[in-house]
Amino acid sequence: MNIRPYLTPYKYGHPVLVGSGVPGSFDYHAVDCPFVFRHRDGFYMMYVGFDGVGYQTALATSEDLLRWEHLSTILDRDEGSRWDSRNIAGTWILRENDLHKAPTLKKWQGKYWLTYHSYPGDGYEAGPAKIGLAWTDDESLLTWHRLEAPILVPEEGADWERGGLYKECLVEHEGTFYLFYNAKNQDHGRWVEQTGLAVSTDLRNWRRHEHNPVLKVTPGAWDSGFVSDPCVLRDGDRWVMYFFGYDYKKAQEGIALSHDLRQWDKYPDPIIETGREGELDALFAHKPSVINHKGVLYHFYTASRRPQDGDRTCNIFPEFRTITVATSELLTGHASSGGEL
Repeated sequence: MNIRPYLTPYKYGHPVLVGSGVPGSFDYHAVDCPFVFRHRDGFYMMYVGFDGVGYQTALATSEDLLRWEHLSTILDRDEGSRWDSRNIAGTWILRENDLHKAPTLKKWQGKYWLTYHSYPGDGYEAGPAKIGLAWTDDESLLTWHRLEAPILVPEEGADWERGGLYKECLVEHEGTFYLFYNAKNQDHGRWVEQTGLAVSTDLRNWRRHEHNPVLKVTPGAWDSGFVSDPCVLRDGDRWVMYFFGYDYKKAQEGIALSHDLRQWDKYPDPIIETGREGELDALFAHKPSVINHKGVLYHFYTASRRPQDGDRTCNIFPEFRTITVATSELLTGHASSGGEL
């Protein structure tokens, strides 16, 4: 399996985005789940903030992919009685699939489409999550309209996904929409988390793939507990899925390849490993978002380590959880680490 064209071994080693640490702010405790794209001659990052109650979703902007500025929240907590009133974690907007092209957004029926998930309870990922869809025709991307009902719910799934659904990746190819998502078999204790697929032609009616999960855990390996957070892109007649694996000790990035979006072959080892003690990603290097800019792959991911004096935020575990990046080439003038497989 030739994965060399998809590797990003050079870690930037610093956060590109950190939570505010301001009590009451949506990102008081942490930032998470980057999704990076190009729009209106600039770079945007959709990301999630955690405030101790639940997730809310925001946009940040950048000119160079390394320095990011918070722009605005776009999916806020709603105090009403909707199914998504307490948490709303946006993870993907329909975008150009080609790994070698600019990661611009794609419209369908004149609108941009965003997938998100919502947990029903207050706290950190409390209860079985459901998947929803939102749309906008606002070119500023600041005003989104959520569909009234979720598009995928755990109660209608198989045993492997009854604990909740989340971290969506939405791909359109030849008139069909492919929704990749990870799910867990139970919402308590030590669960197993794997990646499934649902397909649609209208974004509202979805059919689960009959051979789910399409990406399964490997017993006894680095991804024995989770294979999660799919990021699916096209390279000619081949599809590339970045994901993370977890063995209940540390989370690391991996890769799988496919020719039909349904059958996937995993590379056996992680492609981004956790760092040394004290480094930014010493605990977790996970949740990929990969784009190509001027021939260089930028692999954004969530990094976590134990708290240190001077950290602006502290998540509840406790941990210092931020967003960082690794690249396929060493960036001139920036400290990076890593080596090729």
